[in-house]
Formats: sequence, C-alpha cells, structure tokens
Amino acid sequence: MKLTILHIEDDQEIGSWVSKFLTDCGNEVIWITSGQEAMKHMERADLVILDIMLPGLDGYTIGQRLKQKYPNTPIMMLSARTSMEDKLQGLTFADDYMTKPYHPDELAARIQVLVRRLGIVSPEIIQVMHLRIDQKANRILNTISKTDIVLTGKQFHIFMYLLDHLNQILTKKQIYEAVWGDPYIEGDKTLMVHIRLLREKIELDTSKPQIIETIRGIGYRLRS
Repeated sequence: MKLTILHIEDDQEIGSWVSKFLTDCGNEVIWITSGQEAMKHMERADLVILDIMLPGLDGYTIGQRLKQKYPNTPIMMLSARTSMEDKLQGLTFADDYMTKPYHPDELAARIQVLVRRLGIVSPEIIQVMHLRIDQKANRILNTISKTDIVLTGKQFHIFMYLLDHLNQILTKKQIYEAVWGDPYIEGDKTLMVHIRLLREKIELDTSKPQIIETIRGIGYRLRS
C-alpha cells in the first residue's frame, strides 16, 4: 500500500537515499531536515521516520511532542545510537527503534510490520503499473486492454502474497511455504512454473517482466 511518510533526517546523504528508496517502493515521502516543521505535516503523515541527532530539538523531544498530539501515528526511530539506554528512551514513545547501518529491505519490512500491527487500513483499490487490483472484489483489471485477468487459485494466492509484501524481496521458501503450506525443498521448480504462468497473464512483455522481478539466487519481488 502507498503510505505518506514523514522523514526527519538532517544528514543529506542518508536522507536522500532513504527518501529515494521509500519513494521507489511506491510511497510519498516528505523529507525535512529538522523537527521545527514536523507538526505542520502530521495531518498528512501515515508514519514518521525520525532521527535522534537533529539540529535544535533532538529526536526524543520531537518524537514525544508528535506522539502526544498524534498518538495513532506510528513513529520509527532511526539512530546510530545502539546502547540499551537510548533504545529504551526512544521506545517510551516510538513504535520501533532501528539502528544504523541497516539494509533498506529491512526498513521496508519493518514499515510493513508497523502498518499491519497498528491497523493502518490498506486501500481496497491498488494500482500496480497497468494492473488495477480490487482487493474487496478479488478482481484484477488490465487497464490497457480493459479486461479482467483470470488467475488460477495458486496463481492468485502467489500474486496476493507478493502484493501484501509489495516492493519487498521474498525468498522462494517464504513464498512456497506461505502458498502451499508445505516445507520448501531446495531445487523444486513448482513455484518457478507458477510464476512463469502468472507472468504470461499479467506482464506486458514476459521476456522483460516489469511487475514480478526475479532476484537471482534469492526469489522474487512485486514492483509497484
């Protein structure tokens, strides 16, 4: 699902690549370099990513003020501070605390965990490139041909599992065990065959898939 994320980070390099990564994941990112302007963006924000070391008011003070006024908006602390005291202080108001350095896929995964745990409602209609997915009606529409895409049961389950983890890299083991409910055996081609058949129905060019991306040696990712 697309989120509006308020990112408060004064380091230009970190702020730039985190904002680009989250934008590439299909989110809208409001990046500011201090907490002075944070309050005016909170009405739009679905989630806040907050650094501790900021000019002026530190992240702890800003986070406490934001949480006091907007208690239902999740806050994730990102900090180079790794001591237990810092983490405990941050978690008195924040919903998660992540230490630098970190892998961007872990950041995306933790955001999704917060979204699910805190009950941020995902929209019933999701647009993925030329696909319009109506989650309530279990309908996938090709907006170019204006036709419904009909999937088999397994194809649908694979697609929806990838959609639930949009822009995240998932291993073959994760996908197989979530869809089939059986232990994954290394080298099994079942999932690969189903992905190929699924691509034939949803991709514009199966020789150059844009929606379901193969992550060589790992698994797959559904791109927005």
